[in-house]
Amino acid sequence: LPRVNVAEDRVIRTLAGLRPYRAAGFVVRAEALGQTRLVHNYGHGGAGITLSWGTSRLAAKLGLQDHSGPVAVIGAGVMGLTTARLVQEAGFPVTLYAAALPPDTTSNIAGGQWSPFGHFRDSAVTPEWRAQFAAALDYSWRRFQIMVGEEYGVRWLTTYAESGGEGGPDLYHPAARRLTADQHPFPDGNIVRFETMYVETGRFLRQLLRDVQIAGGQVRIRRFASPAEIAALPERLVFNCTGLGARDLFGDTEMEPVRGQLAILLPQPEVRYAFTGSAGYMFPRPDGIILGGTFERGEWSTTPDPKDIARIIASHRSLFQGFRCTA
Repeated sequence: LPRVNVAEDRVIRTLAGLRPYRAAGFVVRAEALGQTRLVHNYGHGGAGITLSWGTSRLAAKLGLQDHSGPVAVIGAGVMGLTTARLVQEAGFPVTLYAAALPPDTTSNIAGGQWSPFGHFRDSAVTPEWRAQFAAALDYSWRRFQIMVGEEYGVRWLTTYAESGGEGGPDLYHPAARRLTADQHPFPDGNIVRFETMYVETGRFLRQLLRDVQIAGGQVRIRRFASPAEIAALPERLVFNCTGLGARDLFGDTEMEPVRGQLAILLPQPEVRYAFTGSAGYMFPRPDGIILGGTFERGEWSTTPDPKDIARIIASHRSLFQGFRCTA
């Protein structure tokens, strides 16, 4: 495997994004808001890209049953855009209301690995939620597969992961196998190799927004201060895909930010594998090598911390400089 060239002078940008985390997991449920039917689809933590098509399908099925007429979707991150597309595919006109559009959404900052991570606490979720999770994973897994290609920036990539236990990846990571020390160059000898999909988030979200507009969707730049403003919309069915914004808009105090910081290196086209482990994670994309690894609960700042960025760079430099020779 070619080494990633990790150096401070190869950093082209740094970012900090806020994952919309709920210990009790994402919310997909419906409620009445005056004469309006409101369907929630938010709180996906670090699994937003992974679960997007799946929970949006759950939300669409919940909201569209027995509905007629136009539909509103609030939020233009990955949840809002996938929800809007599924509503359009079901034959309904959509207006997308958002305070910001790609590339100025939290979803644009995501690393883009198809793998659910950091989105619930095991002891806090119910059996009913686990059933929603399983259904969302299944649909999202299949939907992303038919989008592989340059158009949406989705591709399969071999991934190497440090694994301290005996179990391997779950059924959504095909071709998984535990490697012996002479089968990989990483300093840690306990490595699992598997295949999964990666999403170039900027391209993916840009194309989804175009798809919504090509299908006749209207886009309105608007920020909502209260549920009453949502109830006053002309659409009688509204999907709430506001992510972390649902905390203030709907009083969901279980929502909290989990900050993730990234250092983006100059692209290296020869690097065609990904890595996750104690050093953090490395995802190669055409727009740069993504280095990450922070999971900071309760941190609201979206300004990268230079000390944290320096640690991310140092840990990855140590990892790749420590490559061993293999047979």
